[in-house]
Amino acid sequence: MNGGKKVLFVASEVVPFAKTGGLADVAGALPKALARMGHEVIVVMPRYYSIDKGSLKHVPGELGVPMGSMGELWAGVYESVLPGSDVKIYFIDYEHFFGRSGLYAENNVSYADNDNRFIFLSKAAMQLSKKLRFQPDIIHANDWHTATIPVLRNTRYVFDPDFANAATVLTIHNLHYQGHFYKGAIDVLEVGWEHFTPDELEEFDGINFLKGGISHADAVTTVSRQYAREIQTPEFGWGLEQHIKTHSHKLYGILNGVDYEEWSPAVDPFIAKHFDLDDLSGKKVCKSDLQEEFKLPVREDVPLIGFIGRFVDQKGIGLIASVMHRILKMDVQLVFLGSGEKWAEGFFSELAGRHPDKVGTYIGYNNTLAHRIEAGCDLFLMPSLFEPCGLNQIYSLRYGTLPVVRGTGGLEDTIDNYNPYTGEGNGFKFYEASPDAFFNTLSWAVDVYYNDPEGFENLRKNAMKARFSWDEAAEIYTELYEMVSLKQAMKRYQ
Repeated sequence: MNGGKKVLFVASEVVPFAKTGGLADVAGALPKALARMGHEVIVVMPRYYSIDKGSLKHVPGELGVPMGSMGELWAGVYESVLPGSDVKIYFIDYEHFFGRSGLYAENNVSYADNDNRFIFLSKAAMQLSKKLRFQPDIIHANDWHTATIPVLRNTRYVFDPDFANAATVLTIHNLHYQGHFYKGAIDVLEVGWEHFTPDELEEFDGINFLKGGISHADAVTTVSRQYAREIQTPEFGWGLEQHIKTHSHKLYGILNGVDYEEWSPAVDPFIAKHFDLDDLSGKKVCKSDLQEEFKLPVREDVPLIGFIGRFVDQKGIGLIASVMHRILKMDVQLVFLGSGEKWAEGFFSELAGRHPDKVGTYIGYNNTLAHRIEAGCDLFLMPSLFEPCGLNQIYSLRYGTLPVVRGTGGLEDTIDNYNPYTGEGNGFKFYEASPDAFFNTLSWAVDVYYNDPEGFENLRKNAMKARFSWDEAAEIYTELYEMVSLKQAMKRYQ
């Protein structure tokens, strides 16, 4: 590395302050890993009203944010640090946009002004950078919420000396969500109508934030190598596959890491007994503890199967539901933790009521229970229809809970299928998104549990040896930052 970069990292959600998905986990962990690599990183996010400003430090002075046809708006700014680090995080405080009960929606209905809300966040981040006299080498934007930052860098701020050295990186955590809005947002962005073209922001006579960001970013990353390939196909491209292909020369797949200080059975404060590769006795205690938690019969000799996630199609919840009548014919126990589509919440709740000896269901999210499920289960279900990276399968590996996954996105990159002839592998994998393919693979995993216990234990040990650290991801991002910075420097001499 030629020297640390100044990195302005902007995201709509960051653990532990606000979370709806994997974006928050990345935004809470990657900046810390980058700082360990020698970069100077500041993080910017909204101050949602779920975040108690009493625990934050107020930054003196108001922040003026130019919003085009809406005029200049004024926001407050608060600061804190990412837990376990010296990385500063700044919160944009503006009640009209962020003083709501949800981050993006209420009662599953998106806020009608999400375009203005996140244009405001993007511009506020750049204005805050100026206020702090933090002249970034890299501006790292995340998903559609901040995808207008690369557009702004190349248009409204192109001659701003505070951003003269700034190259932009845009990470796509989930292409399914793109930021489709009314074209009038151009006047709030202030980028000029000449950028309302099919090659940049325009889509079906509206505006697509993510499309514009892909066009203007110096580099685009996804959260796994396989997902970078998949989003260039009609099945996973969600209408942007050709646009992404056009920009594939600057597309990179960088696998997410996980925080092993939080997700490790050797130190996990939430589980019944610690264990590790050299002593697995604690896992049996965690299994019986989980069975008691869900009021299931306490049995050591039955495979306990877990699911943690949103009850939505993406996560394969429909595949699971469609074969539950067949799964329940096997001698197994299952526990579900999640929420989402109402039919799924009702289905799995009712299932637990009708089969209390085999099924336990918790509707909602409970972090403590999530850790206990990872620690106590033998198998973990992730039959996702698409999965940009996925984290739970990586958590499961560390806890010796063998994943049963569909080979897509990050699941393909992190899970190696069991080879009974060589003993290699760390889980069970299928490819066709069909009920039969899923059920047959789960049946195979259960069969290995009962009839090949030595093979199952070897798989468990293989799984627990796997490591996917944020430091490895940060090293790759560092190389990318060097490359785009060099390209940015070369532009100044053209």
